[in-house]
Amino acid sequence: MDGLSINLLGLRVFILSIGLMGNVFLILAIIQTKFTQVKSFHLFLLGLASANLEEILIVTVFDIITLQASSDGVDAWACRSLKFLTKFGEIGSILFTVLISVFRQQKLRDATKRASLPIYLDSIRSAWMASGVCVLLAVLLSLPVFVVDSEGPAGNVTRNSSGCLLDFFQCSESYCPAVNAVYKYLFLLVCNLLPLVVVTVTGCLIIAVLLGQRTTVTPAPGGRRSRGSNLHRSTVAVLAAMGLFQLDWTLYLILQLTVSPTDFPVWAEVEFLISFSYTSISPYVYGIGINLFSLKNFKKK
Repeated sequence: MDGLSINLLGLRVFILSIGLMGNVFLILAIIQTKFTQVKSFHLFLLGLASANLEEILIVTVFDIITLQASSDGVDAWACRSLKFLTKFGEIGSILFTVLISVFRQQKLRDATKRASLPIYLDSIRSAWMASGVCVLLAVLLSLPVFVVDSEGPAGNVTRNSSGCLLDFFQCSESYCPAVNAVYKYLFLLVCNLLPLVVVTVTGCLIIAVLLGQRTTVTPAPGGRRSRGSNLHRSTVAVLAAMGLFQLDWTLYLILQLTVSPTDFPVWAEVEFLISFSYTSISPYVYGIGINLFSLKNFKKK
C-alpha cells in the first residue's frame, strides 16, 4: 500500500507540473498577442487558463501546508479558505469551458449559409462582461464552503495527517448533516451535470455543422490556409477539449454518486486524477489547436 501511495504521489506531482507549465505557456502566448488582434475567444481562453492555474497553485500550496502541518494540524479557517479557493478555480474552469463551447457554437451557427455574422460575444466589452459573470458565479457557488460543516466529531470521517478533510463532500454514515448532502447534490447538479449537458449539446451542434461543411468547403487557392481553415482547426481543438471535459466530469459524477469515499482508500487520489486531467491537458489542446504553441509565436517577443 505504501508503494501505491508513493506512485500516486509521483503521478500527482507530474500532473500538477504538466498543468502548471501548460497553463502558464497559454497565458503568456495570449498576453504576447497584439492588442489589435485580441479577440473574445482569447479572453475566454485567458480566463480558463487563469482559473486552471489558480486551482493548480492552491492545490500545490494545500499539499505543502498539510504535509508541513502533519503534527499540529491545519487551522479550521485556513482549511476552509484553501477549500474555497480550490472550488473557485474548479468552478471557474468549468464555467469558462461552457462559455467557450457556447461561443464557438454561436460562431458556427450561420456557417451553413456561408456567412460570418457577428454575435453578441464578438464585442470585447461583452466578452469582459461574460468573463466577469463567470468569476462572480464561481465566487458565489464556492462561498457555501464556509457554511457547510465538514468537520464533524473526531474519528467519524477519514482525514489526512493534517486534520483537513481529503474530500469536501466526505462524511461518515453516522455523522452527515443534511446541509452537506443538500450542498453536495446542488453542487453536482449546477456545477457538473448542467455544464456537462450544455457542453454535450453544443458539441453535437458543432459536429453537425462541421459534417455539413464537408461537402461545401473548397480548398484555398495556392494551397494557403484560409481564414475558414484556421477556424476549422480551432473548432476541432475546441471539440477535442470538450470531449476531454465530458469524459472527465462524467467519470467524476459516476464516482460521486456511486462510490463511498470511506470504503475507497485511494478516493482522494482518484478524484484528483479525474478532475485535474482536464485542467492539465486542455491548455495544450487549445494552444496547439489555435496555433499559439509554436516556436514562431514565442519568438515574436
